[in-house]
Amino acid sequence: MSSESLAILILLGSFFVLILLRFPIAYAVALSSFFCLLYQGLPLTTICQQMVKGISSFSLMAVPFFITMGCLMGSGGISKKLIALADSCVGWMRGGMAMVNIVASYFFGGISGSASADTASLGTILIPMMVDQGYDDDFSTAVTITSSCEGLLVPPSHNMVIYATAAGGVSVGSLFLAGYIPGALLVLSLMVGSYIISVKRNYPKGEKFSFKNLFKQLSVSFWALAAVLIVVFGVVGGVFTATESAAIAVIYSLIVSIFIYKGLDWKGVWKVFEDCVDTLSIVLILISTSSIFGYCLTRLHVPDLAANAIIGLTDNPIILALLLNLILFVLGCIMDMAPIILIATPILYPIATSIGIDPIQFGIMLVLNCGIGLLTPPVGAVLFIGSAVGKVPMERVVKATLPFYLCMIVTLLLITFVPAISLWLPSVLG
Repeated sequence: MSSESLAILILLGSFFVLILLRFPIAYAVALSSFFCLLYQGLPLTTICQQMVKGISSFSLMAVPFFITMGCLMGSGGISKKLIALADSCVGWMRGGMAMVNIVASYFFGGISGSASADTASLGTILIPMMVDQGYDDDFSTAVTITSSCEGLLVPPSHNMVIYATAAGGVSVGSLFLAGYIPGALLVLSLMVGSYIISVKRNYPKGEKFSFKNLFKQLSVSFWALAAVLIVVFGVVGGVFTATESAAIAVIYSLIVSIFIYKGLDWKGVWKVFEDCVDTLSIVLILISTSSIFGYCLTRLHVPDLAANAIIGLTDNPIILALLLNLILFVLGCIMDMAPIILIATPILYPIATSIGIDPIQFGIMLVLNCGIGLLTPPVGAVLFIGSAVGKVPMERVVKATLPFYLCMIVTLLLITFVPAISLWLPSVLG
């Protein structure tokens, strides 16, 4: 075995061993990189250099701001207003509260950009409400966790920013626009699944549809939804960069939460900032340590080797696209979202583009695959949060989620093989 092959074995082997030993992902990435560099005899100062380089990016400055915006809006009393808006839209259907849950996640995801925040915020309100109205607790929890993945696709998603940085040269504004239709498609898919189950189990309907109530709730929720419009249209229109738009959105969210919705006081703002620091520390440590790992992969030519190996299996673009999805799905079962984006993008991105998948389309595929991974054991963070919020054993939640996995996989395949779903809106708006 050559020296380079042994270095690759040390890097990847130690990484997966540490993952199986339940090390935190950031430590697993850093330690495996450390072992690899040590074997190669490289100076360990490279670790510090690459960590600093990994987070010294103007584009990545948008990530802390988007997370802060989501925390402010999520704690500012907006959840109930978005639920009321969703209820006025789809609550009249059979299984109305399940539909409300799904649509509310689409609205809330456009503000938080986080599946975990969506599940924790909306789940604490909607799961007990659904159970009180006669819905099964495992079904209520399954709907909540699967619909939370809509927020990963709907802008402003900080995961899109991370992907744009990892891929290099991909427009954040185009990624933001590209997420709307796939997010809406996921909503429709989950609603169809929920409707079939609701009819079968005879879940209740809500109140009759009323345009008056819809416009009333829309006027109340407008201030929250405007934050998304500021970000998306500001970036797409070239008024400001993604980072500048995120900073403006934080100030706007602060004003809305304190002075308009009055869901926060200044004491509460400091508590929100403390929670943001906790979240940001995790994200930035992951990004910095993944930068070392990415450096080792590039130095050892792992992306080229992986691309040649996968393409060597077949030259059929359909099978290769399915293989890419399968690899990302398996990674999602054992790793968290940010490190998958940072580590897998340099390896799989060249393969995707070589078979004609647009970089923007691949970004949507990657994010949705990671979202499905958040719902799958053994590392599914959103699955654990939903189980805790709904007070339902994880085994029952997984069983209840099986039909929704199918809905999400159908959506993923449509996004993979129908490029227009992701690319139509960015192309229309330039």
